[in-house]
Amino acid sequence: MVKTLPLPEGNDFRVSRLASEIHLRPGKTHGSLRVVLAYPNLYYVGMSNLGFQGVHAHFNSFEEIVCERAFLPEEEERGSIRTLSSFETGTPLRDFDVVAFSVAFENDYLHIVQMLRMAGIPLRAKDRGKRDPLILIGGSATFLNPEPLAPFADVIAIGEGEALVPKIVEAWLGHGSPRLGIDTLKEKDGFYVPERHAVVWNPDGTVARVDGPGRVMRQRAYPGAMDLPQTTILTPHTEMSMKFMIEISRGCPCMCRFCWAGYNYLPVRGFSRKTIVDRARAVRPHTNKIGLVSTAVCDHPEINEIVEDLSALGFQVSVASLRLDDLSPEFVFKLVDTGVEGLTLAPECGSERMRRILNKQFTNEDILARARWIFENGIQNLKLYFMVGLPFETHADVEAIVTLTEQIREIMLEVGKPRGRIGRIHPSVNPFVPKPGTPFQWLKMENVKETDEKLQYLRKAFAKIPNVEAICKSARTGFHQTILALGDRRVADALEYAVLNDCDLKRATKALGIDPAFYVYREKPKDEVLPWDVIDNGVSHDYFWKELEKSRREALSPHCPEVQGCIRCGVCEEMPNPTYALPEKWKALGTPPRYLKVTAQP
Repeated sequence: MVKTLPLPEGNDFRVSRLASEIHLRPGKTHGSLRVVLAYPNLYYVGMSNLGFQGVHAHFNSFEEIVCERAFLPEEEERGSIRTLSSFETGTPLRDFDVVAFSVAFENDYLHIVQMLRMAGIPLRAKDRGKRDPLILIGGSATFLNPEPLAPFADVIAIGEGEALVPKIVEAWLGHGSPRLGIDTLKEKDGFYVPERHAVVWNPDGTVARVDGPGRVMRQRAYPGAMDLPQTTILTPHTEMSMKFMIEISRGCPCMCRFCWAGYNYLPVRGFSRKTIVDRARAVRPHTNKIGLVSTAVCDHPEINEIVEDLSALGFQVSVASLRLDDLSPEFVFKLVDTGVEGLTLAPECGSERMRRILNKQFTNEDILARARWIFENGIQNLKLYFMVGLPFETHADVEAIVTLTEQIREIMLEVGKPRGRIGRIHPSVNPFVPKPGTPFQWLKMENVKETDEKLQYLRKAFAKIPNVEAICKSARTGFHQTILALGDRRVADALEYAVLNDCDLKRATKALGIDPAFYVYREKPKDEVLPWDVIDNGVSHDYFWKELEKSRREALSPHCPEVQGCIRCGVCEEMPNPTYALPEKWKALGTPPRYLKVTAQP
């Protein structure tokens, strides 16, 4: 454990949280280039984000750089803040060479603009001078559609931090200052400099074209050429509360048609059991809680052995939402053996018809069978993720959510009553938001009124079922998220107006004459230029469109990769002598060796 940074005076929030942190890597106080990595939400949220912690550690791994952190201040703090300052030393953000934002969710876009204003930094890139810090924006939300943030950014980093940070640091250090290094940042390497790209609109408001140096190639990183993504700072002041988080694999093979992460983190990559367990062993003196992070935890070919090893080290192991089709009784039993009492599953919908539309390849019978041995193995509580307002959904599909939940509850009672231990079912229902980089990117969001009627139906239905405690989100939250997810550069005007006039996005769009329905309620033809077409994430539009057509027909597509070979989404290409090899057990499962065409091999 290393703590080298001094505690600033006068801020109780900052001082108390700094004092409670355990740094698993050495801190830094000196460097010729000063960077502050800002998370556009509260400390509680930001320090729960593994990507944020990873990029912070990566910047600090360079001798010439010292990287501090910044967060959106708590409500109680905002009235007393004269200027937004860094977390470690209380240095004003405007005094850094670079302010880098790590943004994971569209709803945090507004917070980026708020933080720039609180820092006294000109909001728009075009208004900044040589004395202002460079504004870099990255994070998973920018992989999909960076356009609503484009006017606020000097540079947007498109892709995974492990692949991008070394390149941008080289540019900064090689030219004496971050601003002078901008000219060397190229689109082929994942760097989007918005001022190089001029958007031209058609009279009907759609994008006609983007004039500029070409599409930005989304970057990916590789095990073997990257450090194991992991918690570097433990803190009790997050939802994870002193839990060591570690990413065991990246990417999901299921190709669920609504899931941006499934496509944007292809191909599937993973770390070996030895690498994972060795790192866990090193941090065991600091915590007995560990979380395994992945878009497909059970896909890891060594997952049972990993959990077994962690249990032997005395860890309580938790996992993110689990895929039903790869869940095994052995895996659940090993989790229970570490002290886990609850699991999270994602049926997404209640009917098999909707599941075929989404390309989720398991049935209600499969779900109920797994629920039975989950409860029989000692799990008491089950959280279930559902969505409503999905494409081609009917009210019968919504009713099926209640029916499925009731059936799972009956199994819980059947198993639990003889043992005298009855748990709870926790359905969590969210409105569907169509996302760029998925087959549903051309579709519109369902009308808020219709979605809210479905959510209200579910609230009333769940309230009548004992042992079921549901959370049903508001469709209006999804509406605002959809504007930001599917918007273009003109949405930046609404973000700026909302911050300057202390109002929400709905009022801002109305004041500016921007019609939200243009982005939210309009289905797009295949040949329309989409705002996010400036980004090449590797998956072809033709593949996405074919998947959309299959969705309309309720037809399933195979997982990636099947034993018979590539399904040709466009991300990967076969190579006779690959320089990047997957673990042997993945090969045994039928995964062909591949390399990525969008990123040069290290």
